[in-house]
Amino acid sequence: MCEGNVLVIDDDPGRAQALADSVQKAGFDAQIVTDAVNGNFSLNSDSQLDVVLCEMDLKGFSWTEASQVLKKMDIQVPAIMLSDAFESQQMMTALRLGASDFFVRPLDSSALLESISRCVRQRRLRRELKDSRIKLENTIKVLEQDQQAGRQAQLAMLPDSPMCFNKYSFEHIVVPSLYLSGDFTDYFTVGDRYIAFFLADVSGHGSSSAFATVLMKNLFARKRSDFFRRNDETIRSPGEMLKRANKELLDLGVDKFATMVVGVIDTIKNSLSYSVAGHLPLPVLIPSGENARFLSGEGPPVGLMSDPEFKEQQISLPDAFMLSIFSDGILEILPASNLLSKEAHFLEKFGKSPLPSDDIIKSLGILDAEPAPDDIAGLFISKDQ
Repeated sequence: MCEGNVLVIDDDPGRAQALADSVQKAGFDAQIVTDAVNGNFSLNSDSQLDVVLCEMDLKGFSWTEASQVLKKMDIQVPAIMLSDAFESQQMMTALRLGASDFFVRPLDSSALLESISRCVRQRRLRRELKDSRIKLENTIKVLEQDQQAGRQAQLAMLPDSPMCFNKYSFEHIVVPSLYLSGDFTDYFTVGDRYIAFFLADVSGHGSSSAFATVLMKNLFARKRSDFFRRNDETIRSPGEMLKRANKELLDLGVDKFATMVVGVIDTIKNSLSYSVAGHLPLPVLIPSGENARFLSGEGPPVGLMSDPEFKEQQISLPDAFMLSIFSDGILEILPASNLLSKEAHFLEKFGKSPLPSDDIIKSLGILDAEPAPDDIAGLFISKDQ
């Protein structure tokens, strides 16, 4: 028999005591209330009671009059109603008020105890569900706080925007689909002559993808440091940096891959060396007074193959231009139906002359995509004559 807390409500003390004794013999704890109106007990979700055995034929008490009050109360404890006679109207009143069961004297003790046990099990299940819901809500709250903290940390890792290096200006935007983003970008000087940059789009979303972006940030920072401390030229080679990123992502063992664009600008020659690792859309170059065009480039994503090859491209840059690089999340919000149409629509938005980055962002509708179906990152590099 399932133990539980039972409240007996009956204005006949002798009858109430007899019922309480019977209930206690069956293994339940029982308490008695003989004044239903003034009794001190709670039937809400926090109540320690598991079931109420309530007399229908309380003297001077109208269930019809009490029904409106009872319906407004937060009654969560199941009730079993008892009566001396079977009256259909009385039973209907009890059921409308939410009674779990109805018994007529003489009581069938076995059936009554089974009904009590059933109510106790239901009550305990509701408590367990409530406790589980509270624990889940608390867990979600903690996770949200962790995600928000992680988001702030990730934002702190991003470079300043805008940032100017001589005549070159760098700006970026990152719109996560969740708190944390698998998209990341960085740019920095390498000595007095070179500017290195990258944009990475790590597969998936959330914490593991965001952690991989930390790895990329750390890799490029280390190799930049090695340039100064060890005369290590790796940071100046986009293809070699992609090989390093590929190895470190494989070694991380989180089953993640990333598409990337890595570039190095030679400010004296006004030239660009870059490599593409499975990235779409390709970088868009908009020379002043000319049509926007995609730069060429191909290669596997990093983190998939043990020994990939990454081609390094070199181009001379126009005297005035904008170079825009976006993660593939931008393709998710474009209206066209297939990839070729999306790319053509994407290219049209840049026009025949470099636009301010804010105008490009507005034209593409990036900030209107709430929530974004995928992480969106954009990097804008421009130079005036």
